[in-house]
Amino acid sequence: MIEKNIGFIKQIIEEGIPVHKFLGLKLLELEKGFVKVKVPFRDEIVGDMRTNRWHGGIIATIMDSVGGIAGSTHFTSLEDKLVTIDLRIDYLKGAEASEIIVEGKIVRLGNRILVTKMKAFQNDELIAEGKGVYNFIRINKSTEK
Repeated sequence: MIEKNIGFIKQIIEEGIPVHKFLGLKLLELEKGFVKVKVPFRDEIVGDMRTNRWHGGIIATIMDSVGGIAGSTHFTSLEDKLVTIDLRIDYLKGAEASEIIVEGKIVRLGNRILVTKMKAFQNDELIAEGKGVYNFIRINKSTEK
């Protein structure tokens, strides 16, 4: 289903979600349970003006979004919903003034709870990793196969 609708999904992810559009988020890869995005650096996301580095909260926002996008690959209806329950980010290195790549992968999908792992990279170096826990609300109660 993802392959058939990739253009529509890409449009929603990049243009339909205001924070993604503001950040310039671009979808690089999308498959069932996995997503990879690219986000360019811009002056509005600086967290430390002395060193011109990314704000950690912006990185966390992107990682939360990526976890949600990975989960949305299991939607069975446009009415299905994901709500963040918990988000943990470990910052491993300060992100410099260049683009970041963030990927997310589902590690558990239950009846109502979804768990994802996310990683953020800059110049192929891991700068942050995280875990997201989401309430997965299916409107269509039929079991996904």
